[in-house]
Amino acid sequence: MEINTGNTAWLLLSSALVLLMTPGLALFYGGLNRSKGVLNMMMMSFSAIGLISVLWVIYGFTLAFGTNDNASVNDFIGNFTQYLGTETDFIGEEWLFLGAGTGIPTYVFMAFQMMFAIITVALISGAASDRLKFSGWLLFAFGWFTLCYVPVAHWVWGGGFIGADIKALDFAGGTAVHINAGAAALGLVLILGKRIGWPKESFKPHNVPFVMLGAGLLWFGWFGFNAGSELTVDGTTAVAFVNTQVATAAGVLGWIIVEWIRDGKPTLVGASSGAVAGLVAITPACGFIAPIPAVILGIIAGAICALAVSLKYRLGFDDSLDVVGVHFVAGWLGSLSIGFFATLQVNSAIEGLGASEGIFYGGGATQLGRQFLASGIVSVYSFAIAAIIALIVKAIVGLRTSAESEVDGIDVAEHAESGYDLSPAAGGGGAFAQAGIAPTGNSAAPAKEPVSEKVSG
Repeated sequence: MEINTGNTAWLLLSSALVLLMTPGLALFYGGLNRSKGVLNMMMMSFSAIGLISVLWVIYGFTLAFGTNDNASVNDFIGNFTQYLGTETDFIGEEWLFLGAGTGIPTYVFMAFQMMFAIITVALISGAASDRLKFSGWLLFAFGWFTLCYVPVAHWVWGGGFIGADIKALDFAGGTAVHINAGAAALGLVLILGKRIGWPKESFKPHNVPFVMLGAGLLWFGWFGFNAGSELTVDGTTAVAFVNTQVATAAGVLGWIIVEWIRDGKPTLVGASSGAVAGLVAITPACGFIAPIPAVILGIIAGAICALAVSLKYRLGFDDSLDVVGVHFVAGWLGSLSIGFFATLQVNSAIEGLGASEGIFYGGGATQLGRQFLASGIVSVYSFAIAAIIALIVKAIVGLRTSAESEVDGIDVAEHAESGYDLSPAAGGGGAFAQAGIAPTGNSAAPAKEPVSEKVSG
């Protein structure tokens, strides 16, 4: 088979779009955070790009997508040596990703899936803002990626038991990405503990324009995330693209309607969060359902997530930026929606994968049960692994920064820098001197004669 240049170009573009989502996430999370912790919050997302990219090339890809000769082993993990370090003797046309007969070089598929791994790890960080040591974050990210993300990606997409045996569907990452990360976030924060002052003190977003900009970049990159997951350019790609847009738009409406009824006013933070909820919900279903069901799913996800984010106050876990309330909850909604709305009219491959159409298309409840089982398995496994890794990291290097650092600001304590330098410029007082105002402190005399002396003189 020859390389299909069209499919290859589309997947390369999609890979770049998905990579852009992680800086977008950094802006989204950074804006939601307090100003004294914005850099630490953004650093956790940005560092995931560095760490996970290297680990993915060395062993992540081969364990997630390698094919094991032993069928029972392949149900749980891929072949360690098949793509170890992406062996260089597989560069020409003989090394094509042939799973869907798309003619895509395996290096391109490897790069596409690398971006998924990066953002999945980065998603977890939002739950632990303001108090997680950076060294602890890196160790946790390394352990969770190795012991949780890689196996789950294999179970869902790499020939493992969730896709091959249970026959659960996940087009672009509802279980492998969002439920996985959301459950991990819950496990991590239960071991990490609550922020000092939470929930009595106010932890309002410090930069709402950052929040909207981050959500916009996520929305833009998500077209590569979802439509790119078809791995080719066809009718299903088009439906996935349209579904991504309309479900996200509906998520915005669903969230702000709840805010309007509950609080009296819609907010930009709410609209941005609703967009993310819609994006998350449509992710597993975008290539299996029609646009009208996508709109319904988006509205439901936006509304339910707007209500779900308050559960942390009732249940007493400090999920700082609502990773559980948005990604875990909307991931579940999206996964289960396949059991209601999946149809061969959108994706004829459903039957070839051994799956069934949804309840509303005459398929009965079989697929709904499969989706529930798969989502439950990933939830329990990821939660448990995350909690165990957090306990190990806590014992080795410590998981939480000091109380003093948390109160004064984790940016300076962990990174020796701050997001906003509001001190006056050194020397002649800068803007103060130009305005004829004496700077405070041990500064020189005013650059201009005081107004009072002009009047009396």
